[in-house]
This record gives sequence, structure tokens and C-alpha cells, in this order.
Amino acid sequence: MLEILRERGVEFDVIEYLDHPLSRADFERFLELLPDPAADLVRKDKNFKALGLNEDDYQTPEAVVEVLLEHPKLMQRPIIIRGERAVLARPSDKVLALLDD
Repeated sequence: MLEILRERGVEFDVIEYLDHPLSRADFERFLELLPDPAADLVRKDKNFKALGLNEDDYQTPEAVVEVLLEHPKLMQRPIIIRGERAVLARPSDKVLALLDD
């Protein structure tokens, strides 16, 4: 991902969100910019299951923000923002589409 940005000469900032927690406004902004359903911002991995969470409870933007404020490790990443658009850059070809538009 970073290689794609570097190869194209794109300046970028990396936010270490576990060291510098994101705010409610940050998560709300991501959800505004991302074309995907809000639920896609939450990783449904082993950590999600270990916390005993239910996918059905995290479908709305409000619920997604709440769970990510409480458990930031569950945030799907990386998120690439360019202007007023963003993508969850998995797979990495999504970032190419964002850069080519």
C-alpha cells in the first residue's frame, strides 16, 4: 500500500491510531467519505469474536462509531483519504482506483 503511494509520488500521512486515538468526529468523517456500508469499517476477526460481539449489532454508523471508540483495534484498515473521497484499501487495487480518478 505505502509502496503504491510512494511509486506514484503521493504525499501522505500515516496516523498511528493506537498511539493517538481517533475521535468520534474522525470515525464519523471516515463513514461520510467511504462508499462502503458502515459495518465494513469493523473487522470481524478473532478479536471481534473474543469480545463476544455480534455482527448484527454493528450495522448502523452510530453503532460502528461506538464499538470503534471502545475497541479501536477492530477498525478495518488501511483507510486512504484523498480530498472528499476515501477507500478501505483492501485489496490494494482500491487505492489505485482512488488515485486514478
